[in-house]
Parts: sequence; C-alpha cells; structure tokens
Amino acid sequence: MAERGGLLHPEVEDYTPEQAQAEVARGALLIDVRERHEWDAGRMPGAQLIPMGQIPSRIGDLPRDRKIIFTCRTGNRSGTIKDYMIDEHGYADVHNLLGGIVAWQFDGLPVVK
Repeated sequence: MAERGGLLHPEVEDYTPEQAQAEVARGALLIDVRERHEWDAGRMPGAQLIPMGQIPSRIGDLPRDRKIIFTCRTGNRSGTIKDYMIDEHGYADVHNLLGGIVAWQFDGLPVVK
C-alpha cells in the first residue's frame, strides 16, 4: 500500500504548484483525481478529471510518452495514485502536486469553475 503523499518513490520528483504550472505550460498532463463535486467547486486551468476510483479502469487513457502530474485537494490521494502508477503499471514520468489545489490557491495561482 502506498504511503501518504506518494512517499514510496522519493526518486520521482513531486512538484510545487509553481513547478507544476511550468510543467503544464511545457506540455505535461495534469490529472485531477478528486470527485466531481470537488472539481465543480473549482479546478486548475487545463486539468482533466479522472476520479481516483476510476484510475484503474482508465489506465489506457493515460499516455506513457508524456509527463503526468496528479493532483487532488491536498496531495494525499494524488500521491497514492502516483505510487500506484509506478508500482502497478510501470509508469516512470508521473508526479504528484504537493499540497494539491489547496497549495495552488494559497500560492495565488488561477482556479476556474
């Protein structure tokens, strides 16, 4: 079982909100693993919603040739998904957004509804 915040893979860099924003601008895929009601309340520009419980059935939708950054409310669920993608599916270029949308908003980055 993955530890809280994706701590099983410290060799895979997690990103601060500013780093994640820069990576998305360079083409990284931002996947929000929160639930629909959380997403509807506010999300990061450019993010795509795949709730955590749907990730296993949607692995085929996630590219292996593109950097993926997972996010959630605080970084715990997305860290677990990062570890899952590495351990169970062999993804290498997957990352967690530290602090999730809470940190994103705290840093004054844009949120859309």
